[in-house]
Amino acid sequence: QVQLVESGGGLVQAGGSLRLSCAASGRTFSNYAMGWFRQAPGKEREFVAAIKWSGSMTHYADSVKGRFTISRDNTKNMLYLQMNSLKPEDTAVYYCAASSMWVALTTTEYAYWGQGTQVTVSS
Repeated sequence: QVQLVESGGGLVQAGGSLRLSCAASGRTFSNYAMGWFRQAPGKEREFVAAIKWSGSMTHYADSVKGRFTISRDNTKNMLYLQMNSLKPEDTAVYYCAASSMWVALTTTEYAYWGQGTQVTVSS
């Protein structure tokens, strides 16, 4: 089992920045690929970014490419999402997730999920 707890969400104006964190506990964090997903009201949960277990490879949704950066610190069992140039359409609950796959881009590939943190971007 892997337990995940997100933090860092909040209210920010368009153009601003936020940094989300995800603290992992339980099994060895570095064994897992990690990802960030988000879900807006009335919409399905969607992929935002993913990172390989080693941190050597990352993937991004086209909608956030160039604005968001995913990173991890395996010594601290932490996952991060730096979000810059935020837009109102980025408003959603953001979830971190862990996958035993080499790298994972879809919700079905992730076995462990956090409870989510709300990000609201005002125009």
